[in-house]
Amino acid sequence: MNSKTKIQYFHQEKWIYVHKGSTKERHGYCTLGEAFNRLDFSTAILDSRRFNYVVRLLELIAKSQLTSLSGIAQKNFMNILEKVVLKVLEDQQNIRLIRELLQTLYTSLCTLVQRVGKSVLVGNINMWVYRMETILHWQQRLNNIQITRPAFKGLTFTDLPLCLQLNIMQRLTDGRDLVSLGQVAPDLHLLSEDRLLWKKLCQYHFTERQIRKRLILSDKGQLDWKKMYFKLIRCYPRKEQYGDTLQLCKHCHILSWKGTDHPCTANNPESCSVSLSPQDFINLFKF
Repeated sequence: MNSKTKIQYFHQEKWIYVHKGSTKERHGYCTLGEAFNRLDFSTAILDSRRFNYVVRLLELIAKSQLTSLSGIAQKNFMNILEKVVLKVLEDQQNIRLIRELLQTLYTSLCTLVQRVGKSVLVGNINMWVYRMETILHWQQRLNNIQITRPAFKGLTFTDLPLCLQLNIMQRLTDGRDLVSLGQVAPDLHLLSEDRLLWKKLCQYHFTERQIRKRLILSDKGQLDWKKMYFKLIRCYPRKEQYGDTLQLCKHCHILSWKGTDHPCTANNPESCSVSLSPQDFINLFKF
């Protein structure tokens, strides 16, 4: 406590101790709500390497974990979601990703609210109805976004050599982005139909065995990789890849973002760390 300014300061480590054998009576017990707070997800969404990871985590919780959230976890979840929406509204990036997240959450809540009286959601039903109205408001704001054209009038994407345009397009990991890019101009549409682009996209997200099960031939007798891609994403989950992930130290059972120091007693802490997918993270809190 600073006696002059009357401001209280708190120092909080940005890591948590977790263990599958933890209980409320044992030291090290940690809830999902506490993890949201201690791991500083609000700051993580500002990092482009962590943004998609946090959004995927929110989506998984919206799909299957809402009924297990405590009051604090609910509050943290909605606070982080609000910050995600405000960020997207401000920088006008990842709009479709957040639209899908909000729709997933709203659909889940519609199903759960209809079961009111069966204790499926923690908290007052009126609070959840208010949250649903907030989600609808966010969706409307996202739908009303008008993408502003940059003032820069120098070299544009279509001014680049075709080989560079293709090279850039090969780095897109979502087929819908390729389709959208192809709608910008006739020349880009031609490039976006390139069979090699769609072949690489299929091979990036799916195994050879999955691809063999969903072969589609074009009228010319060739493999139609574009149709195969959209058929594959309806049948199988796409590959998940993130710039940065949460990591669990197998030696001391401490969970943190990559690069965060924690009090590990192992001789080589880096060799003890394993990356966790968003689903792996959620599984840690299923006691």
